[in-house]
Parts: sequence; structure tokens; C-alpha cells
Amino acid sequence: MSLEVLDRHSEALFEFLWCPVCGQEVFTHIPFEGVFCKNCNTQVELQESRETRGYEEAVLACFDSTTTWNLHVDEKLRRDLPDGSARVKILGAPGAYDVDWWSPEPGEDWEPVERGEFDDVKEPEEISHLA
Repeated sequence: MSLEVLDRHSEALFEFLWCPVCGQEVFTHIPFEGVFCKNCNTQVELQESRETRGYEEAVLACFDSTTTWNLHVDEKLRRDLPDGSARVKILGAPGAYDVDWWSPEPGEDWEPVERGEFDDVKEPEEISHLA
């Protein structure tokens, strides 16, 4: 028996993608489990969009914070998703991706963490080492 691995999505898509909970851009694939943010363990599932509008790729990235680490502790480094999940539609091609929409729509009640938003904030254990 052998296992064939298909890479459905380009590496460039994962280079564009970021986690809306912590703002980091590094993801880990755990075979038979899924794809997770390496920093906070938020799960992301990629799905082909039915509507491409002529773009080379149209992908729905579905984020789920059920597996996210320390949401209750690191409120200054993480922002939970509304009702534990959010989706983003990404259109484009390698090197030219754009966000088409978020669901739920960002607004008064929720905003996704922007790419690198918490990069300048120190983790609690990092701060204690500086004293």
C-alpha cells in the first residue's frame, strides 16, 4: 500500500495567509489532523470556492479557534473569533493574492488581527526575563 500526497494549494497561498487570532504567518500541517497556526494552534481548513470571478485561484480559508491555546490568558496577544470561527475568501494567483471578504464582516464587534499586529508585544515570559 502507498499513500499519494497531493498539494492542492500553492506554497504562495500559505505565504500570503495569516492567522486572524494572533497575526502570525507560519502554519504546520499535521497529517490526518489538519493545518494549524504554529503560534496559537488555531485550525485552518482551505476549501475551493465555487465562484472564481475569473481569477486563477479562489479559496475559502476557514479558521476555527476551538483548538487555540491560551485565549483566556493571552488576551493582549490573541483575539478570539466570533462564535469560534471566521472565514476569509482569497482571490488571485501566486504573488498577487487579495482578500475579497471576511465572514463575519469585520466591524464594531470583531476585527481580525492584522498580519504581524502583535510582533512588537513581548510574551509574558519574555518580559520577566528582561527584568
